[in-house]
Amino acid sequence: MKQFLSVIAFSLITIALFSGYSTYGIPKIEPAAPPVQEKLDLGAMTMDQFIALGEKLTTGKGTCTLCHNDMGRAPMLDAIIPAVDKHLADPDYKGEATDVASYLHESMVDPSAYVVPGYGKAGAKSPMPSVSGGSIGFSEAETLAVIAYLQDSSGVEVTVEIPTDTGDMAEEEDGGEAREPYESAEDISDEFGCGNCHIFADNEGEIGPDLSTFGASHDKEYIRRALIDPNADIAEGYDADTMPADLGTQLYAAELELLVDYFAGLK
Repeated sequence: MKQFLSVIAFSLITIALFSGYSTYGIPKIEPAAPPVQEKLDLGAMTMDQFIALGEKLTTGKGTCTLCHNDMGRAPMLDAIIPAVDKHLADPDYKGEATDVASYLHESMVDPSAYVVPGYGKAGAKSPMPSVSGGSIGFSEAETLAVIAYLQDSSGVEVTVEIPTDTGDMAEEEDGGEAREPYESAEDISDEFGCGNCHIFADNEGEIGPDLSTFGASHDKEYIRRALIDPNADIAEGYDADTMPADLGTQLYAAELELLVDYFAGLK
């Protein structure tokens, strides 16, 4: 009887310690607010300022230079416009663009409409996500600003105009409505473009570490930290500031845990 009571007491103490640790020892992850658009005073913006905004978006929020660089994963940005006429005349071109501006716009919001030969995945699918969704989430004005920057930096006439109707943008800036949470890790990965940089499942990204067996050597705490603070632990052979630092702020807590569980299960 004494031994039985000792076992019961030990079990209760263990449960109490575990409950205390899970309640107070594990950092609480608060759901992040949905991302909001940068406030743009388009009515007072000059074309030079609009172009400067496009450059800022290209190298920052859009993360364009992660792939459009001399590593050969995507065409160099300064080589895109000189090749537009050739691409539009390609028999394999199935898009709807008719000029430089519409081609650039189409390539940003519907990248798989035409994949430049030598790039993309099997089945002529572009690994580039639409800039209008996911972790990029450009507004129409931001997309046009990038087009203006690309035209200006390539030495051609800037044909886009600074939009004056900011309807949807103004609503988003005032807060808008929270988006619906994604229900699976695969949906989150597709929306935020994880496979564009990493190898796992059917994805063949080459910018970041191979995640196909990541869970075999990394625990959930490490994976969670890597998603919330990508620069906390830099994998050997890779550079800091490559993975978007704000990914954790764009995920709801439940979505974050879905990703943590998913990558922890890749063994």
